[in-house]
Amino acid sequence: MRSLYFLLGLALMILGVYFLGKNILLTTHPYSWWRGIAADLSVISLCLGIFMTIFLRGEARVLGWIAIGFGIVFVFFSSRIVLSPTSLWQFCLALGSMSMGYKMMTTGRHPF
Repeated sequence: MRSLYFLLGLALMILGVYFLGKNILLTTHPYSWWRGIAADLSVISLCLGIFMTIFLRGEARVLGWIAIGFGIVFVFFSSRIVLSPTSLWQFCLALGSMSMGYKMMTTGRHPF
């Protein structure tokens, strides 16, 4: 059963990398200093929130949902973030898939 979870985790990891790699375009664009910080805060907050909701237990998962909420708010405040043509839903799905796949690969059981 452990090898089945390992293979399923590997498939989830590959699926998450595929979703992110297919749709992320990295460019250089001149920002004023606060626009770049707002974009960085939104991406970091979303990543931390997704990892916290998956890896923390019990009541501590609420912190992850709060971080996801802050990330969504920061996306709306930073009008110069470039995640195009990646939608926010697809970005969260890819990160969730990668983190659940990683947890399944390392522990040999489902993350919930």
